[in-house]
Amino acid sequence: MNISPLDHRYWSANKELFDSLAETLSERASVRYLVMAEVSLLRAHIKGHFNSNSLMLEEISKLETLVSPDEVAAEEEITRHNIRALVNVIQRYLSDELKPWVHLGATSVDILDTSMAMRIRDAMRNTVIPLLLDLLDSLILITVAEAETPQVGRTHGQLAVPITFGFTMAEYVSRLGQSIVEIEKRSGDLRGKLAGAVGAYNATSLISIDPEKLEDEYLSELGLKRAEYANQIVEPEHLLRLLLEINAAFGIIANLADDLRHLQRSEIGEVTESFGSGQVGSSTMPQKRNPWNSEHVKSLWKAFAPRIMSFYMDQISEHQRDLSNSASGRFVTDYIAGFAAAAARMNKVVKGLAVRKEKMAENLSGLGDGVLAEPTYILLALSGHGDAHEIIRKATLEADSSGRKLSRVLKEDYPEEWQSLSDRLEAVLGISADSFYANPASYNGLAAKRAVNLSERYTIISREIRKKVGE
Repeated sequence: MNISPLDHRYWSANKELFDSLAETLSERASVRYLVMAEVSLLRAHIKGHFNSNSLMLEEISKLETLVSPDEVAAEEEITRHNIRALVNVIQRYLSDELKPWVHLGATSVDILDTSMAMRIRDAMRNTVIPLLLDLLDSLILITVAEAETPQVGRTHGQLAVPITFGFTMAEYVSRLGQSIVEIEKRSGDLRGKLAGAVGAYNATSLISIDPEKLEDEYLSELGLKRAEYANQIVEPEHLLRLLLEINAAFGIIANLADDLRHLQRSEIGEVTESFGSGQVGSSTMPQKRNPWNSEHVKSLWKAFAPRIMSFYMDQISEHQRDLSNSASGRFVTDYIAGFAAAAARMNKVVKGLAVRKEKMAENLSGLGDGVLAEPTYILLALSGHGDAHEIIRKATLEADSSGRKLSRVLKEDYPEEWQSLSDRLEAVLGISADSFYANPASYNGLAAKRAVNLSERYTIISREIRKKVGE
């Protein structure tokens, strides 16, 4: 009977992941975090006005287990106000002496924004960042394993100069690795507040001689810092910057999915996703092995990435606050869930990816030595031929039209230039021209080295971030 695909189709495909996210992002989790914020405020009041009375501290320590989401929901049916319902329920479990201090000095958003910051922070650090690190580590493994596997490069959908498959995958090690660093940083910089209805500490100035100190005590208990400036709400940019970086990571993962999808095309066939023994690729074509996991990741990105526009629009609130984000702001949590589902699926693809080295070699060798037009032009220019590019352009056209190899065209039609190339190759690489043109795959620059170096760099970074998030 669920309506959202997240609650049935994608939950059933990611039960462990979604159950982990539910610990921070569900409605039940929301109530638990709200209680944590109210308890922290009570603790600050007890410290400041009751000399840290141990009996009172013990009394409030039980609230997180006593207050149930169901009880709060039932109370909200009466109050039609979520935070007032929460306060009423909390007061039921406290002595008469403490009841007046519940929520005292706070406005609803002091509790809501603070608890939301905690929830998003914990969701990222407990679930999402470890998931992204798992994907990064999977990418590193395949990058190192395939660091020297020859592959033809592709630009504009056209075959280019040789690289290695490890270098292809190193792109995503680097891009995703950089994004994870930013996500960890941004998730640790979410802010809370206890500044009252307009952010000027009006109410808490009646309670404490140092309202900012009271705010710091309230927030430090929750592992947060206060916003530099708050009106009724916390500055929206802290959460927005995190969401923007998540969206960047979403795009990186979708780009990887798209690249792997294209490499599985029948006419390319350089990689394949894992395919179960009983899995069906088509209802009518039994031979099909569709790259459906990669397509699924890209499709999730198409569904969720545009939501970043509403996050931008939630940046604007009239004067000290309006409620124009009351509906749109609720979709942050399922945006994070959609992103996590895509990351999990991408990790599944990478872990099960079969690299068809023989097909990569076949696609590269099928180009003959024409793929070496670039180094031929450069070597000829280095030999002093000012019109080197034009010479090689014409030579490649002749090779295409005559069916001859580029090296043969150069030998037969451009003997002077061929001699210059031979001399330069002996001087620069210590090999003959015949050897160079017989092995185009060896012209791959620093592809293998870059793949290994980037893998080593992000292996270290992955370990450091795992320590930061307590893995």
